[in-house]
Amino acid sequence: MPGLWCAAALVIYFQSAALGARQGAQPARAAVTIENYAFEPDPITVRPGTTVVWTNRDEVAHNVVSRDGLFTSPDLEANGRFEYTFKKAGTFDYFCSIHPEMKGRVIVK
Repeated sequence: MPGLWCAAALVIYFQSAALGARQGAQPARAAVTIENYAFEPDPITVRPGTTVVWTNRDEVAHNVVSRDGLFTSPDLEANGRFEYTFKKAGTFDYFCSIHPEMKGRVIVK
């Protein structure tokens, strides 16, 4: 009987994997809002492979610039969006170069 259970488990595993591939598993996403001259949430913690999407809810332009040069957004007008996918673990500090007092952090673990 143990062989039968093992075979059944393998069939279920491969059926699930095939179903997931057909459905197109969605990559992880996380949102940061830019509002009232602040990034929220701050800090934000995500897993490797997560795409962080920043959306500007202010009426003035902002941007998102990583301190280590990993990413730089264009200037984001009202409702403008920028996204970046974090592939590896680490702590990534960023700021708005238009308003340098605006600072944020993404923690990937």
